[in-house]
Amino acid sequence: MTKQTFAQLSSDIKAGRIAPVYYFTGDDVYRKLETVKKIKQALSPDEFNYVKEDASSCDMGGLLSLANTAPVFSSRRMIVLNNADKLKKNPMEALAGYVSSPMESTCFVILHNDSKKAKKDKAIENSLAETCRIVGFDDLKGPSLSAWVEDKFKEHGLKAEQDALIALEDITGADLCALDSEIEKLSLYVQDRADKTLTQQDVLASIGFNKEENPFALSNAVLDCNRNLSLKLVDNMLAAGEEPISILNKISSCAVKLLRIKRLSAAGLDSYRITSAAGLMPWEGRLAARAPQMPPVNSLVRALDKIIETDMAFKSSAGGDAGIMLKGVILTLFGK
Repeated sequence: MTKQTFAQLSSDIKAGRIAPVYYFTGDDVYRKLETVKKIKQALSPDEFNYVKEDASSCDMGGLLSLANTAPVFSSRRMIVLNNADKLKKNPMEALAGYVSSPMESTCFVILHNDSKKAKKDKAIENSLAETCRIVGFDDLKGPSLSAWVEDKFKEHGLKAEQDALIALEDITGADLCALDSEIEKLSLYVQDRADKTLTQQDVLASIGFNKEENPFALSNAVLDCNRNLSLKLVDNMLAAGEEPISILNKISSCAVKLLRIKRLSAAGLDSYRITSAAGLMPWEGRLAARAPQMPPVNSLVRALDKIIETDMAFKSSAGGDAGIMLKGVILTLFGK
C-alpha cells in the first residue's frame, strides 16, 4: 500500500497510471467524487464495466464477485463503493480480504467519508496490497482553499479582485460544492465581457443582490474599524427590516476575527504568520497588517461579553430597543 498526496494522485491519473484499488479517506466528499469522475474519464468504462454502489445497501458478495471478474470487451472494469464508513463487520472483512489481493484489471475505488471513524476502521487500510493507493481528502483551509479557488477561476478563464474573493468566501464559506456552483454562475455572468476580472459587485449581482443591498457593508465597516459608518449601517439595516440577531451575528464574527488578529500580533507574529494562524484567507492578509490600528484587546473582550449579553436579551422576552443594544455593542467594540 502506498500513501499518496492529492497532487501525486492527480499526476498519476493524467499519466494514465491507474491503480487496482484506491482508498479515499477524509471529510471532503466533493473532491473525492470529482476525483472519481477523473478516474472514470481516464478509464472510459462502458455501462457493462462500471458500477457504483453505496456501502449501506450493497450486496458485498455480489460486488466482490464482479470485482474478481475480467471486464467485458474492455481493458479495465471500474467499481466505486461510497460510504465505506457504514459497512458492517462481515462486509468490511470481506472487502479487506479482496484489497489484500485485488484483480489488476479492476479499478476499485473505496470512499470512507468519516474521518473520526477512519482512525478506528483500520481493517481495509491495513489489508491494502502494495499496488493499492490511499489518499487523504481533508477539508481545504487557508492557502490550500485559496489555491483551489484560484485554480477554479483559471479553469473558467477568470480573474478576481480581492474584494470579490472575500465576498465569495463570505457567502459560501469553505463549501467546495457551493464555491464551484457560484464560480460556474460567475463564468456565465461575465461570458460576454472582454475583461474577465471579477469585482465584488459582480459576485453580488450574480448571486442576486443589487447595489443597495451589499450584505458585506457592515462587516467591512467593522473590520475597517469605522465606528461612525458601522453605527449608520446598523440603523439602515434595521430600517430595511433585517433581523437584529442577524446583524449581531455579523458584528460578532468580525469581533472574534479582530481579537484573534490582535492577540497574535501582540505575541510577536508577523502578518504572514498571523494570516495562517488566525485561519484567514490569503487575501485577508491586509487585516493582519492593520493589527496596530485595531481596538485594544480589553475593548474587544468587553465587546464579546456585550455581544453575549445582547444575544441573550434578543432571545428572551426581556429584550429592549434593538437599535440601542446593537449600537451599544459597536460603541463598546470601539471604546477606549
